[in-house]
Amino acid sequence: METLEFIIYPDGHVKEVVTGIVGTSCAEVTAAIEAQLGRVVSQEKTSEYFAQPVNQTSETSATNQVSYSQW
Repeated sequence: METLEFIIYPDGHVKEVVTGIVGTSCAEVTAAIEAQLGRVVSQEKTSEYFAQPVNQTSETSATNQVSYSQW
């Protein structure tokens, strides 16, 4: 599940926590919101940011071959 959490502190600064988005696409998701909130002071990237999305295909490139010896 993808979630964006915003914590607004009494002094007005906002902490944004993004979870469930793998890879660098989190920056695309949050760009418009950050533009409206104002200046970004710092960013901490989580392990999800550095993770690579898993792409599975239904094709198999390897074929199984069985050979028997004539001993």
